[in-house]
Amino acid sequence: MRPSLKDIANELNLSKTTVSWVLSGRAQQKGISESTANKVLEYAMKLNYEPNLIARSLNTGTTKTIGLILPSISDSFYSEVAREIESEARKNGYSLMIASSESDIDREDEMVRLFKAKVVDGIIIAPTKRSKIEIQRLIDQSYPLVTIDRYFPELNATYIIINNRDSSYMLTKHLINKGCKKIGILTTNSYLTTMNQRREGYEDALRESKLGIDPDLYGEVNFVDYEKNIYKVLDDILKNVPDVDGFFFTTHILALEAFQYFHKRGIKPEFEFASIHEVPIFQVVAPRINVARMPVEEIGRNAVSLLIEQIDFVKQNRTKRNRKIEPKQLILSCSLDFRS
Repeated sequence: MRPSLKDIANELNLSKTTVSWVLSGRAQQKGISESTANKVLEYAMKLNYEPNLIARSLNTGTTKTIGLILPSISDSFYSEVAREIESEARKNGYSLMIASSESDIDREDEMVRLFKAKVVDGIIIAPTKRSKIEIQRLIDQSYPLVTIDRYFPELNATYIIINNRDSSYMLTKHLINKGCKKIGILTTNSYLTTMNQRREGYEDALRESKLGIDPDLYGEVNFVDYEKNIYKVLDDILKNVPDVDGFFFTTHILALEAFQYFHKRGIKPEFEFASIHEVPIFQVVAPRINVARMPVEEIGRNAVSLLIEQIDFVKQNRTKRNRKIEPKQLILSCSLDFRS
């Protein structure tokens, strides 16, 4: 049986309240002497005491934990974001619980409910389009919440996204300025607002340059088994538009899979390329690819900052009815790297 506050209090002949104040870092605030505080801390370390977070939350209103739900931890972008969020959370005295939804709505809803049951102080999530009901429920309950990379325009939630449309426009415009006239686009998850924004940026650049929008150059890759689906999509584009001279990828994942496709098909890619975000292997397989690099550090830092701001607000207004979190929207700029 693990030691409790009561065990420490009885052994040191102190009240449970005094022990609790010391272990929660409020000894000085409560006027507890340094010698008493040191005595409690030394004995707690000797017993390898671990606080009961749920019990502590009843007293302090927080558990100092944050829940993070991502579509895929194996995606290098999301793993980088998770690392930044974990680092920033630790700096602020919070621990992080991470779950992967695998873009499955039922699993995502389950993770939201699980984190709430574990009394995490707030949730950061890159949601699926179909998770709107659970997100709305969190908003209605004034539960600290920040969505990243994806968002719902119709919901009044705090979110952090990149300048999707502008970045896509500038990448496509660069390919046009390089002389490309038939630029294919590979995209996925078109039901996501952010992916639509990237497609719109691509189309903006084509219209401005009076190149027109050719449906044969549009490739929609089903995200389920995308490694296999991308073969048919690229086969169709190259068959219908054999003189395609450029490709814009709405995600680094599709770009990477496309390069594997070219390799396995024995195609020497002499096209111009552009992609939203990148992975290190691009330096080897496509060193001249033009990229809009997503601001991973800013996303992680701001996600934690905005969430803690909400947590503090809720804590300060625990006894007030009808408290409402004021949502904030943050659109971050990508750094553009034109390499060709």
